[in-house]
Amino acid sequence: MASIVTARFDQNNVRPLWRERNLISMRPVEYAGASAYSAYRSRHPRRLRIEPAASITKRVFDIVVAGGALLFFAPLLIAVAIAIKLTSPGPVMFVQRRYGYRNRSFRIYKFRTMRTDAGDIRGVKQTVQGDSRVTRIGRILRKTSLDEIPQLLNVLKGDMSLVGPRPHVPGMLAAELLYEDLVPYYFQRHCARPGITGLAQVSGCRGSTVEAGRAISRIDYDLRYIEKWSLGMDIMIIMRTVRREFLSGNAF
Repeated sequence: MASIVTARFDQNNVRPLWRERNLISMRPVEYAGASAYSAYRSRHPRRLRIEPAASITKRVFDIVVAGGALLFFAPLLIAVAIAIKLTSPGPVMFVQRRYGYRNRSFRIYKFRTMRTDAGDIRGVKQTVQGDSRVTRIGRILRKTSLDEIPQLLNVLKGDMSLVGPRPHVPGMLAAELLYEDLVPYYFQRHCARPGITGLAQVSGCRGSTVEAGRAISRIDYDLRYIEKWSLGMDIMIIMRTVRREFLSGNAF
């Protein structure tokens, strides 16, 4: 006869999991099973795939390209800073807390494109086409995506990568719901460093998340990038970003 063991559960000593989710990775672990692995081990040796955040090659590529780009754009950055300062009151840079690697928050840098008296510091209210909060210089910067260039500093600091899921503000809404409520697997995207650009953005999923379908597709693209990542994929996304964002001016 089997013995019955009882245990007392003290709820006072348990902290709700959701309160600690900013410190944990939500990425599921896949296990093929011992029998399945041993059956093919001799003929098909298993090669471990390196995730984007663990790749030294990706990190070196980020540092070299970001450092070179900052030097190249230095005169333009100075000119943009002067233009912002002369045309609207307020700071040159816009600094905001965003979700980073493993859900840790970090301070993201962008050129300020909105009036200081009308901007949404939390970033919950998204920018829409023809937004009255955007300044005259801000419209040009957003149209050409030049407002994103200061994020190269975030890349050098290690908070971001050149390519990865775009960083969101905590509490970001999608289809009038919290993003994590609309997409249950939302936090899986944070197992990679956020990027200045990403697969979702060059695939047409940049902009408003009012439509549920587009908001869900954006997360699906992020997870596809993490799963299929390679250095060649990063280079392809950067080239498509330059053509789509900087040359064509598709942002608003």
